[in-house]
Amino acid sequence: MHRAIVCVTNDLSTDNRVHRTCAVLRELGWEVLLVGRELPGSLPLQRPYGTLRMKLWFRKGALFYAEYNLRLFFLLLRQHADLVVANDLDTLLAAHLAMRRTKAELVYDSHEFFTEVPELQGRAVRRVWLAIERWIFPKLRHVITVNDSIAREYRQRYGNAITVVRNIPMHRELGPLPSRTELDLPADRFLLILQGSGINVQRGAEEAVLAMRELPDSLLLLVGGGDAWPVLERLVNEHGLQDRVRLLPRMPYERMMQYTRNADLGLSLDKDTNLNYRYSLPNKLFDYFRAHIPALVTDLPEVAGIVRRFDAGVVLPAPDPARIAAEVRALQADPERRKALRQNAIFAAASLDGEREKAVLSALFQSIG
Repeated sequence: MHRAIVCVTNDLSTDNRVHRTCAVLRELGWEVLLVGRELPGSLPLQRPYGTLRMKLWFRKGALFYAEYNLRLFFLLLRQHADLVVANDLDTLLAAHLAMRRTKAELVYDSHEFFTEVPELQGRAVRRVWLAIERWIFPKLRHVITVNDSIAREYRQRYGNAITVVRNIPMHRELGPLPSRTELDLPADRFLLILQGSGINVQRGAEEAVLAMRELPDSLLLLVGGGDAWPVLERLVNEHGLQDRVRLLPRMPYERMMQYTRNADLGLSLDKDTNLNYRYSLPNKLFDYFRAHIPALVTDLPEVAGIVRRFDAGVVLPAPDPARIAAEVRALQADPERRKALRQNAIFAAASLDGEREKAVLSALFQSIG
């Protein structure tokens, strides 16, 4: 049996893209080990393949990345593998160096435009990540990314062939839908939701909270986490929005989708401040459609293109609090429009089939195996 090791720097709990990779490999007959890290609040895991979460001394910054890559490098040397899948640039260095010794095949899955994330802009550390990318990327034989825009940028920079596998979720049974009352949600409020494990700066969450000042008949759910979380908590307290905004921690996918399926509108409000956000195509957009709710999104090529294609939501030029509030009020006042958008979201969910993405991924692994 062929053996594959899949590497990430997160705690494995909520990464559905990586779970799909492991599931596809397992269906093709590979023995799979998924490697990540353990955090104090990590959720328990139950997976049909092997998992390993390393306990690290450091949790962030240069020391974390150095420790993780060093530990991963030696793990890959010890563990026999025919294939290693490195997810994002922060796992690629260790995987590349180890594979040069073991001669295993290497697949690089770029979940985002890593060197263009806002956290790196204007910082010396960005030059380090760029140097790693420029050294390794042209040598890669198998590269995956999340959409055509990022694939095009990588082709222009490095000339590699890129396989696009979008973040459309595989079919998963979500179970019966609990009522709002069972979830401790008000039955008479217009319910907005913004979800994601990376609710970070410049992703529009702050503007969504501030928009709630003008929406007394609505409730905003923020579900997940990210580096904007402390700012969001402060804004809620400063503006007295405790009855209009709730911050809920990360939770298992099926549990999160219970809240999403009870919502009226999903939010995806990334700002066009960097290439990573400009070309983003987050999982949450597909989750909203799967929950049969329309989306309120910013005018970014990938996200807005899908919303416009299916007429399954509203596109904003930018995440301005007043404009967000105005669009929500307009939807509240137009039940026929809401009904039409919801029907279009249902159609979008049926048309954007995760099985197609799964088939693309399966074909790539079959060509390697």
